[in-house]
Amino acid sequence: MNKELYDMILKRKSFHLFRNVGNHNISIDEIEKIKQMYETFVPLYPDIKTTIKIVPANETTCKRGQQFCILLYSEKKDNYLQNIGYLGEQLDLYLVSQNIGTLWFGIGKTNEPSFEGLDFVIMIAMSKIDDEKKFRKDMFKSKRKPMDEIWQGELISGVSEIVRFAPSACNTQPWIVEHVDNKLYVYRYKKPGKRGIMPADKVVFYNQIDMGIFLCFLDLCLQHTKNSYEVTLFIDNGSQEEKIINAEYKLLI
Repeated sequence: MNKELYDMILKRKSFHLFRNVGNHNISIDEIEKIKQMYETFVPLYPDIKTTIKIVPANETTCKRGQQFCILLYSEKKDNYLQNIGYLGEQLDLYLVSQNIGTLWFGIGKTNEPSFEGLDFVIMIAMSKIDDEKKFRKDMFKSKRKPMDEIWQGELISGVSEIVRFAPSACNTQPWIVEHVDNKLYVYRYKKPGKRGIMPADKVVFYNQIDMGIFLCFLDLCLQHTKNSYEVTLFIDNGSQEEKIINAEYKLLI
C-alpha cells in the first residue's frame, strides 16, 4: 500500500459534524483525482468488484454538514464487507492527506441502491477543511479500549499501540489480536451484551466492515515498521459467535 497513508493515521479524525471547517470547497479536479486514486488502492480480495460514486450531500440521508458523500458499491461475495472496509480506509486516509475531513456514515441511505451492477454498502461523508490544525492534534487522547483488551501476547513496537486507533462503527472496536510465537491471529470479537447504539441486526454487518478497516491499519503499521509477513485470510460467515478468525499473519523473522 501507499506508504504515505501511515502518516495520516496520526492525523485523521472522524468529523461527526462538519462545523467551523471553513468555506473551502472540494473542486471538480479533486473529485476526479479521488476517483482515480481509488482505482490504485490495494483490495483484500482482488476478485471482488467494487466502485465508488461521489454525490452532493443532499442526495443522501446524511445530514452532518458535509459537502459530498462517497458511496461505496460492491458485488456480494464472501468477505465483501471486509474488502470494502479495507479499500474504504485507504480512501479515508488519502482524503486526510488532501485536507479533506471524513466520516464513515453507516446508517446513511441513497436513492441509488445499485450502481454499475454493484450493490451499495456504505458511505463516507467528506468536506474540505480550511486549516490542518482542525484534524487530530494528539491521537493518543482518543477514546479507545486498553491495550490488553485488544492485544494478547507480546507487543510489537510501532504496531500494537497504533492499530487500536482504527475507526469502527459506534467505536465498538470489534477486534482482538493474539500474538503466539511468530503469528498474529486476528479475530472479529463481540463482547457478550455489548453493541453500542447499533441496532442488534446490524452489528455483525458493520463490524465486518470494521475488520477490513482494522486490517488496513495493521498492514500499514507492519509495513511502516519493516516487519515482513505473509497473510492467510479466512471466510467470516457473519455468525454471532464471540470470536471469529479473520486473518493469520505469519511474521517472517
